[in-house]
This record gives sequence, structure tokens and C-alpha cells, in this order.
Amino acid sequence: MRQGLRVVGHAIRTEPRIFTGAVLASSVYGIMTVGSSWALGWATENAVLPAFRDGRATTGTLVTAVLLIVGVAVLKAAGVIGRRVLAGIMQYRMQARSRREVTRQYLRLPLAWHHRHPTGQLLSNASSDAEAAWAPLAPLPMAVGVVVMLVTAAVAIVLVDPMLALVGFLIFPAIAVLNLVYQRRLSPLAMRAQQLRAEVSEIAHESFDGALVVKTLGREDAEAVRFQAKADELRDANIAVGRIRGLFDPLLEALPTLGVLAVLLFGSIRLAAGDVSPGDLIQVSYLFTLLAFPIRALGWVLAEMPRSVVGWTRVQDVLNASGSMEYGPARLNAGGPARLEVRGLAYGYSADAPVLSGVDFQVRPGRTVAIVGPTGSGKSTLTQLLVRLIDPDRGQVLLDGVDLREVAKGEVSTAASLVPQQTFLFDDTVRGNLTLGTGGGEPVPDERIWAALRLAQAEGFVSALPNNLDTRVGERGATLSGGQRQRLALARALVRTPRLLILDDATSSVDAQVESRILSGLREGSPDSTVIVVAYRMATIALADEVVYLEHGRVADRGPHDVLLARCEGYRNLVTAYERAESERAALDADEGIVA
Repeated sequence: MRQGLRVVGHAIRTEPRIFTGAVLASSVYGIMTVGSSWALGWATENAVLPAFRDGRATTGTLVTAVLLIVGVAVLKAAGVIGRRVLAGIMQYRMQARSRREVTRQYLRLPLAWHHRHPTGQLLSNASSDAEAAWAPLAPLPMAVGVVVMLVTAAVAIVLVDPMLALVGFLIFPAIAVLNLVYQRRLSPLAMRAQQLRAEVSEIAHESFDGALVVKTLGREDAEAVRFQAKADELRDANIAVGRIRGLFDPLLEALPTLGVLAVLLFGSIRLAAGDVSPGDLIQVSYLFTLLAFPIRALGWVLAEMPRSVVGWTRVQDVLNASGSMEYGPARLNAGGPARLEVRGLAYGYSADAPVLSGVDFQVRPGRTVAIVGPTGSGKSTLTQLLVRLIDPDRGQVLLDGVDLREVAKGEVSTAASLVPQQTFLFDDTVRGNLTLGTGGGEPVPDERIWAALRLAQAEGFVSALPNNLDTRVGERGATLSGGQRQRLALARALVRTPRLLILDDATSSVDAQVESRILSGLREGSPDSTVIVVAYRMATIALADEVVYLEHGRVADRGPHDVLLARCEGYRNLVTAYERAESERAALDADEGIVA
């Protein structure tokens, strides 16, 4: 309950004006609801009873009674409208604010943090958790406003007959006990249900993201079973929550009704004794009937509290996550190829699993360096460190002699571009994908886009698209081949005219001839870029000025390709393995042709 009140208090401090307006509107509704009982009692005493007793009623009395009842009803309706509109605005604004805060935090947190958290959980934090956190805000202004009605009704009951009030007020301790039991039973169930929502979202995202693998391996039924199992767990958890709420709501509504019955029973005794008048008994009974609504409204807030606390806790776990990158004031040089230096670099995704250790090398401006190594040697991790997607555990990455951790925000992304292994294209046009984040708000000239496409050997197929640069490529570039997607990703990096260009096996889906033309074009057409390329093919590696050979997360050797080929056995075995495989495949194809 304390945590729930803190969540509610945060919302009130964030949106004080809207909340105040909603509470005032709800208070008008509450006061007019109590006022309707007074109007009903006045009409009973001055119009209804005289009419039965004397057989007539004056016109003035009837008009007054009608005006009182209609006026109260109009003000009551105005309070309902104001309360609902303002409560809805407050709830949706808080949900939108939480989603923006969570999304901004995702963008601030380093890539290493994202590696530790499943995508489905992150989606759940920004959607269902943000929604659940502020679920009590819809009934909250009404609940706070009807407290006025509750107090007003209670005072009116006491003023009419303190003895009847004492009998009726016995329901409040019963409500407190009921709420305590409800909160303790529901909180762990709500926590489990909210966690399962994230797990269901995670499985769905994983299945959709890996749809190609699922279908090619014939795993559709297995994936459906996996999803169904988790969905069934979520269903059962929601049913458990609903079962508790299903018991709580009827009991909460029954208590005021029992109070009314007790008041009627005790009041009839006092009426027979002449201690109260019929009008007073009707007024008190009606006021106790009204008490059922504010109690119910408070129950709606209390019913949402456990789920709200769970959602709030999960959102705060993201907002309070540590590891956001710190930036310094340093600026990088404005033009020319970058000078890169790596000193004693070490990194591991966990303390007991180092990926890189003691990596040292330098790259002079304008040079092309190939990073070569067996699978798992840390090449992709190194490329992420070079553009500061993650920070090293030890050591430094220096660009133009400046540690990347001392560079101002935005400077690294302006100076360096990484084309990763896994190509990602947005569901946008070719132009939209290539000019993403460039131009400083100004449109990028088409000449610059076509120049980048020529360097990436993509000009031909883009020209053949139905609308050229304005052709939509589909989600993740689904309308293009793997090699075409890679070339567009490379062109996207080249449009930015980076001073440091890093290619992490970025041409693996294109054939060797196209790859050779791309790298030759980069050497000749990008004189203002220092190029780091992660490669496997010998023809590609041979185009580099220097090779850095990684093995077990360390620099095992470095130097020109021919020198390493002669002196480093591990390097020689690795780079010639691809050529041997290609030769064997070509020989096998030739033999099959002869047999045919």
C-alpha cells in the first residue's frame, strides 16, 4: 500500500493542475449526490407527505422540488464529465511520459546493457508495464473526490441520528480488514502475471524475428507449442488474479449493502419508538446507499494498486539502471582520415569470460587494415569498441590521440561509421535508409547519394528499382537480396563521409569479384577515410596495407599479408582454408560436369 501511494503521489506531483481539476469535478459530483438526498428528503417532507395527508400540494412547492432535483442532476452530470475527461487525460499523459522516459533510457544505456536484457522484456517495459503503472489514475480522482461525498454523507448521517450512524459505520473496520487480505493475496500473483507478459512478448518477438530459421527447419509446430505453453501460464496467472479480484469486488459491494440493511432494521425500531421521523429514516437510508459508491470507487483504486506497483517497479528498474555512458568535452579533428590507436584493450561480457585481452595496434591516417582471426577471437567485439558502442574493461581506444571516453557526445558517430555483420534496413525508401541521420536537417544531395552507391557497387541495382531512390525496401529490406542489403548498408556509411570506416565482415553476402571492386573503390574513392575491415577471403585481405591477426582475444601477429602468410602458421592455415574450400568445390563441380 505504501508503494502504491508513492506511485500515486508521483503522478499527482507531475500533473497537479489536471489532478486538481479532476478532483474538483469529482467533488462537485459527490456533493451533488449527497445534495440529491437532501433534495429528496425536502421533497418528501414538503411535497409528498402533505399530498398524501391533505390530498393536495401547492404549485410553488412542486416547482421548487422539481427545480431542486433537476438542478442537482445537472451539476452532478457536469461533475461526471469533468472527472472522466480530466482523469483520462492525466492517465494517458503519465503513460506517454513513462514510455518516453523508458525509450530515452534505452538509447542512453550502452550496448552491453542491452546484451543482458531480452528484447521482449524491453518491449514489455515500454508498453504493458508503463500502462499498468498508471492504471489507478483513471478511478483515482473519482475516489479522492467521493471522499468529500463520504465525509459529507457521514456528517449528515451523524447530524440526523448519531445512533444510526454508529450502527452503519461498523462497515469501515470490515472494509480495512478485507483490503489488507486482498493486497497480500494479490500482489505476488500480479507480479507473476506481469513477468509472464514480458516472457510471452519475448517468445513472440524471437519467433517472428527468426521466422526464416523456423520455417526452413520445419519448427512451426514446435514454436507454436513453445508459445502456447507460456501463453497458458499467462492465462492461468491472469485467471488467478481475476479469481482474487472476483472475490474482492462482490465482498466490497456487499459490505455497504449490509450496512444499509442494519440501518433499516435498527431505524425501523427507532421509528416505531418515535425517535426518528419517516423523512429522517429515508434520508439516512439513502445516504448509506450513497456510501456504497465511494467505497466501491476506493475499491477500484485499491484493486489496481498491486498491478500498478509491479509495473512501476519494472519501469523504475530500467530508469535506475546503471551503465549509461559518460562523455567528456573533447572535440575531434574536423577533416582528413583519422589516426587510430588501441592500447592494452581488454573486454569481457562477464567477469569469467574475457573476449579481448591486451590488444595493442596503431593505424596511420588513410591506411586500410584488415582484422583477421578465427571465429570467437573477438573481432566483432573489437569493432564495437572502436566506435564506442561499448566501453572497455581496461585499456584505451584513441582517435586522433583522444580517448573516446573523453570525447563529447555525438563526436564519435560523426567521425566514424560501422557497417556490422547483421545488416538492418528500415521499412523506408532507399533514400530514407541511406540518408538516415545525415545532413543536419538539410536534405542530402542526390549526387552525394549516387556517389556512395557507386563506391558500394550498388548503383546498378538501385537504378533498376521501380522508383530508384524512392523505392521502399520493405521491413528489414525484405524485397532485396542479402548482398543488396549489405551494399546499401555500406553506402549508408559512405554517405556520411566518415574519417574512420569499419567494415565487420560487411561484404560476406556478395561474391568475391564484387567484394574486390568495393574494396578497391574504397582505396581509390575514399582518400579521406581510414578503413578497418574484418575479412576472411584472401583476395580481400591482400588489398589491405596491413593485417592484424587475432587469436584467443589477443594480437598474435601483425604486418603485411605476404609476411604473415610466410611466418605465421595460424594465419596461413586460416586464410588459405577458404581458398582450399573454393578450389575443392570447383573441382567437384568440374568432375560432375565430366560425368554428365
